Amino acid sequence: MNLEPTSVINTITRLAAPHVIDKAKRNETVIKILKNLKIDPAHPPDDFYGIYAYALVEYALDEQSPKSEPILNFFREKEIRDAFWKAFNENPSVFINDAENFLDWNKLGDDIREAQVNIRPEINKFYKQFISVTKRTRKPIEVIKEPNFRKPPQQSPYPDEFKSLVEEKIRLFHGRKFVFNAFNKFCKENIKGYFTVVADAGMGKSTIAAKYVSENHSPCYFNVIAEGRNRPEQFLNCIRQQLIDKYDLQDAKDADLSTLIVKVSQKLSEDESLIIVIDALDEVEQEAGAANILYLPENLPERVYFFLTRRPYTQDKKRLRISVPSQELDLSKTEYQKLNVEDIKGYIRLFLNFDKQQKDALRKWIDDRNIKAAQFIEQVAAKSENNFMYLRYVLPEIARGIYNDLTLQQLPSGLENYYQTHWIRMGMDDRPRALKVKILFVLVEIITAIPCEMIADILKEDEYEVESVLDEWVEYLKRQKIEGETCYGIYHKSFLDFLKSKRTLDSTRRLFKEVNQYIANYYQDEEGDNLG
Repeated sequence: MNLEPTSVINTITRLAAPHVIDKAKRNETVIKILKNLKIDPAHPPDDFYGIYAYALVEYALDEQSPKSEPILNFFREKEIRDAFWKAFNENPSVFINDAENFLDWNKLGDDIREAQVNIRPEINKFYKQFISVTKRTRKPIEVIKEPNFRKPPQQSPYPDEFKSLVEEKIRLFHGRKFVFNAFNKFCKENIKGYFTVVADAGMGKSTIAAKYVSENHSPCYFNVIAEGRNRPEQFLNCIRQQLIDKYDLQDAKDADLSTLIVKVSQKLSEDESLIIVIDALDEVEQEAGAANILYLPENLPERVYFFLTRRPYTQDKKRLRISVPSQELDLSKTEYQKLNVEDIKGYIRLFLNFDKQQKDALRKWIDDRNIKAAQFIEQVAAKSENNFMYLRYVLPEIARGIYNDLTLQQLPSGLENYYQTHWIRMGMDDRPRALKVKILFVLVEIITAIPCEMIADILKEDEYEVESVLDEWVEYLKRQKIEGETCYGIYHKSFLDFLKSKRTLDSTRRLFKEVNQYIANYYQDEEGDNLG
């Protein structure tokens, strides 16, 4: 029998026409092709070449998405087959790099890109098919049983751009079962719909969304105004790529959201659902108009749900006109008060017992004041006013010695007072403070993180002086690397809102107008340089 990949692909093409095959006849066609290749369908060959050929037939006639000619031609190449065998024995993750290098110079790469095929998911699917066939043989299965056998790299359950956010949010996750139970109940009682968690800043909306995504690997998008990641086009591009990769969608690279979810719904089995998680609708930047926020669909196919989070809003700010079932769970309602308190206390207890970096220092602070752990938990929970963000900042700061000069009773109460403590520690009540006010003006106005050099250029101030202020504020600003530069921004929208409310940063002040003009001049000069 001729099991060269070229012969196998020619037989598949001749007998099956995989791009138009009737799914109902799929198994019958697989058997027909295998017999034509003189392979026993019930007993796959036990050598690599036979398994590769058998797996190629199964893969080509995938009932969810029969494969197009360019991707089959890719696996037909002798160089690809040999590289696959080498990687199977040594390190499967190397094969992806070898394959991409091959496509960079081979004409097949152009054909695959033109067919809009994402090669990485296809390699993973073929690998899984190869393993599935291997498990039905007698010899290659020994390779899998070896202690040093290495599985192919797993795709991340969420996009790389959200990896650090999700992992940080769920690091010490506790509670919120009542939220997830309510959502599960909503899905059981409704064939489709929108479920929205509404809560004030710091009550854990993003953490709830992150936990759901990490547990269920749902397609997701986290709007973050401080990082400039909050536009409809950014949302669509990100969700589109996730859906294409996860569900192997064809002809979808320019599809809108409604088209994408219809395509996915057609691939769902009876016991499957599509749940898309979107965090912080209140941070979306979108032109005014009648369209839904993020252009979310008014109607949904069956078994499609959206899990949303947002701050409280007025009806004129809702921007979500829908014709499907919906439910809102408002965390601030009285009926959830007791559950919120229990979760807050549970989080403090978790931090005290399991935070590897800071639990010892925190317990020392408690012991130095002759406080019992239970008393500490009760009083800090009360001071938090059911605000998880308060805890995420105050507990580590206690451990780091920021409040060594305070008693338990003197700790700030609530997020607003915590931010006021920030304000004082940033030296904003000291004089002279003109440079500090100007720098804050710039950070508040531009919102997205920017480098020190840019702040200095805008204000026409010495970069060293600006950097000195930013270094003073290291605990109060978010620092991140963007294209190799250290950039500074306001770490959370709630702190941004607090700063905007301060009379010192009143937008009617002459100084504010001057800084706004500095910013306008800076961008004007930059535009002129780019044109020049």
